[in-house]
Amino acid sequence: MPGIKPPPIFTAAAGLTFGGGSNAGSGGGAKIEHRVGVHAPAQVIWDIVADLPSWGAWNPLYTKAEGDLRIGSVLTLELVLPGDRPRTIRPVILDWVPEDQIHWRFSALGGMISSIRYIEIEILGEESCILSNGELFGGLLGPRFANARRRALRRGFTEMGEALAARAEAAWRDRAQVPTSPA
Repeated sequence: MPGIKPPPIFTAAAGLTFGGGSNAGSGGGAKIEHRVGVHAPAQVIWDIVADLPSWGAWNPLYTKAEGDLRIGSVLTLELVLPGDRPRTIRPVILDWVPEDQIHWRFSALGGMISSIRYIEIEILGEESCILSNGELFGGLLGPRFANARRRALRRGFTEMGEALAARAEAAWRDRAQVPTSPA
């Protein structure tokens, strides 16, 4: 119906809302995400995510990461999208909850491209989770940028998600094999 705005497609825990328009070029949002099952507890996954200085050892998308995990903190990340040269970005943490999620905001071109990047852990059981890692694009040019770079972004998110899952599962196997001493 004319004059009725569709509901938002995403509302971040930090209180930000992306519009739900279907025309990506008109400022409606675009989302690119990778999800993977992980046979490890949320704490194991979070320990890896929260250890920013170690990202270079396992993360093909962000080969360097510095900063503090706190709301409003600026991270310094070296972003390496498949097929691109590395570039440094400085997003701002919007929200983080240990063993659950981290969301950060990035903007470029004076806000013409804006995005919310997220890593979220959904607990399925004591030793199993779903790891989601993706980005929501807004701003006047954000959805166009996302559509133009969709393959590289999806590949980067997939490589990062699979690497994080493999590292968490290996860490969990190592922990589970450590014999406990008798009390």
